[in-house]
Amino acid sequence: MRKLALIAAASLIAALPVCAAQAQAQDASVIPAIAAGHTLLTVSAQGASTRTPDMAGFSAGVTTQGATASEALTANSAAMAKVVAALKRAGVADKDIQTSTINLNPQWAQPKRLPDGSYEDAPQRIIGYQANNSVNVRARKLDQMGKVIDALVSAGANQVNGPNFMLAEQAAAEDEARVDAIKAARARADLYARAAGLRVVRIVSINEGGGYARPMPMMYAKADMVAAAPPPAPPPVAAGELETSVTVSVAFELAP
Repeated sequence: MRKLALIAAASLIAALPVCAAQAQAQDASVIPAIAAGHTLLTVSAQGASTRTPDMAGFSAGVTTQGATASEALTANSAAMAKVVAALKRAGVADKDIQTSTINLNPQWAQPKRLPDGSYEDAPQRIIGYQANNSVNVRARKLDQMGKVIDALVSAGANQVNGPNFMLAEQAAAEDEARVDAIKAARARADLYARAAGLRVVRIVSINEGGGYARPMPMMYAKADMVAAAPPPAPPPVAAGELETSVTVSVAFELAP
């Protein structure tokens, strides 16, 4: 038994340098290699691209009630068929109309309140049903969006939510933001290098963080449209601008 313990201890000691070497190799893979006497500088920078949106998404739907589930659903289906037909007449393509929600739920009677303020302890009773159907819509002609919404409501839609403005060429806007971010990172690296009496030798690594598109509404445009559209009229829609932002982390090698 003592001999086995000695062998196990020796094996453990022999394995320690190997583990240490592996740990050093892992650390070396994390830290970029630079020349001796040089300095590693990592900076984060954000780039942005601002464009006028050319698409918008919104949802439209119909909610109906009925004494039975079949009655509520039948009425809803008929009303929703009119809404979809109105969308197509307004020039919205089939590919830009997608069903997002179909719900059918019972409606329960409110519990009876007793003279002492408490409620009657009785089983819940269904008094009807409510059906809901909604579609997600992409509008590619923003100047016609108000008329499209007006047509939906006229066709029977009683739920409209949105809009969510978008870019048809989102990737191109992101690339513009990336270029802007790299320029900002290089300018910041040059600033640090000059302050430290050094110079930028090269870029060692680039890591991209999350990007996002932030709406930048043009409130004056919306106000002008409201003033110019006497009721009744299609709802005014102001597209404003979208800012696409990308963040990068860039490591630079600095030298004397």
